[in-house]
Amino acid sequence: MARAGRVGVLEGWLVDEFDVVVLGAGPTGENLADRVRAGGLSVAVVEHELVGGECSYWACMPSKALLRPAAALADARRVAGAREAVAGGLDVAAVLRRRDDFASHWKDDGQVRWLDGAGITLVRGHGRLDGERRVVVETPDGGRRTLLAGHAVALCTGTRAALPDLPGLAEVRPWTSREATSSRTVPGRLAVVGGGVVAVEMATAWRALGSEVVLLVRGSRLLPKVEPFAGELVARSLAEAGVEVRFGTSVTGVRRDGAVELTLDGGETLTADEVLFATGRVPATAELGLESVGLAAGKPVEVDDTGLAAGVPGEWLYAAGDVNGRVLMTHQGKYQGRVFGAAIADRAAGRELDLAPWGRSVATADARAVPQVVFTDPEVAAVGLTLDEALNAGRRARAVDYELGGVAGASLYADGYRGRARAVVDLDRETLLGVTFVGPGVAELLHAGTVAVAGEVPIARLWHAVPAYPTISEVWLRLLETYRDQGAD
Repeated sequence: MARAGRVGVLEGWLVDEFDVVVLGAGPTGENLADRVRAGGLSVAVVEHELVGGECSYWACMPSKALLRPAAALADARRVAGAREAVAGGLDVAAVLRRRDDFASHWKDDGQVRWLDGAGITLVRGHGRLDGERRVVVETPDGGRRTLLAGHAVALCTGTRAALPDLPGLAEVRPWTSREATSSRTVPGRLAVVGGGVVAVEMATAWRALGSEVVLLVRGSRLLPKVEPFAGELVARSLAEAGVEVRFGTSVTGVRRDGAVELTLDGGETLTADEVLFATGRVPATAELGLESVGLAAGKPVEVDDTGLAAGVPGEWLYAAGDVNGRVLMTHQGKYQGRVFGAAIADRAAGRELDLAPWGRSVATADARAVPQVVFTDPEVAAVGLTLDEALNAGRRARAVDYELGGVAGASLYADGYRGRARAVVDLDRETLLGVTFVGPGVAELLHAGTVAVAGEVPIARLWHAVPAYPTISEVWLRLLETYRDQGAD
């Protein structure tokens, strides 16, 4: 069934044909291409930067490499006997070297070898659509290649940092998430604008590395997409670490004269050595040639649950990962890549798709069971719906809360352990709609919650999932007991 090869030369440029052409070699594109290849189809992946994408070099891996040493040191200081052995702070040079190792020193040789081993063709250059099943690639040497897709084109180009429309911002050379995760020096003073995941993680990391950090939050809370208590606990911890957290604050002007001077609403000025704008992401679709197939450039590509682009006839154009705007998380993009890649292969082979909720051909978890970890101190781990989201969706739901410090395993993990757990219960079905944990070391609790939410495990059955003693996972038993004691209605 696989079809690949040189078609010929058109207007002086090379023309090649594959069953599937993927634009973007980040984690989403790699996973989609792998599933397509496993389904017996030929596939080419087009990438104009590094194979491995944003996550490997400027997001997930380097950011968590910056955060982990600080968390390890904080954990040691929370345990009597260990804290007495800890002298001094972090070795900044060692932390940055380790970060560089996890970013593969911004070289993609290993990822390219993986593509080669998987039988996936890599085409270097900037690709864009040029009509139905046709991709034009501007190559690094100034040349051009045309790729024809026999079955499908998949857009997996992710997002880019969104910057506010402030006069003179470009001249200020602000940090985005890329500079924040790859800087080779520690700024003496860092201003962070934003209150989401990137903002709080980078405030945590650079404060631990020695920066004086001020966090400027336009709204009234941190991490607005998770349960309110999570942001409150993170804000408290940041303040205790020496971060100045300022709510209800907007930046109205910027200029650089050696240092960066920020003008805040009300006319106040603030000086920093660097400023990070962590103010959201926008889909990387402006230069994809979407207009050639009747779609609007610069916007997310709307798709159905199998990944097919809405408004494009012929069942050939797909979009996976951040570019479609469904869920802006690497692991969810990889999930879509696996699901949509298999759907492409099934359609090409004429196999019937499984379109039932949770079927193999649909990305049901995008709406029902999205997990997320924020690697601050304390960590925030959440999956599924918050209580407000459940109630706003018309569900008859209740929140069940428990202080994590009351669990034996948590008290052993850290002296004076501070944290909280919440389960959101569907009162009609007696299943979990969402779970949130906040506290040191809770990231590894999350997958159990993801299984419970995605599997729609009845609470009656969860009673038989016995947590080992003494672990922090005993919070599951405490949540169930609290729900029972409150009564079902």
